[in-house]
Amino acid sequence: MAKLSPKQRRKYRIRNSVEGTSQRPRLSVFRSAKHIYAQVINDVDQRTIAAASTLSPDLKGTLENDNKTAAAKKVGALIAKMCIEKQVQKVVFDRNGNLYHGRIKALAEAAREAGLQF
Repeated sequence: MAKLSPKQRRKYRIRNSVEGTSQRPRLSVFRSAKHIYAQVINDVDQRTIAAASTLSPDLKGTLENDNKTAAAKKVGALIAKMCIEKQVQKVVFDRNGNLYHGRIKALAEAAREAGLQF
């Protein structure tokens, strides 16, 4: 078996303790080089409740002049808005092995400011 990277080790360690339920679904964040993706998942029912990214049609025209951190803030606000529309106020945050800093932190803080609790 190949040796795991530090990010993969962090990811597995986090996922052992974080699980989304119907009362508190999991807000999972994926960060690529250009984009950031967030989805709210109920792990018990294996269902995605809401999803948003920098490629979402709602944000498509508003990101041209933004840097990646500002785009992450907009994605965080959008995912929070989508969750509140579906009567989800509380979530557990899954940073997916990424360090809580930079774009991940910006997305999380924007989601908190928009009304999500975690």
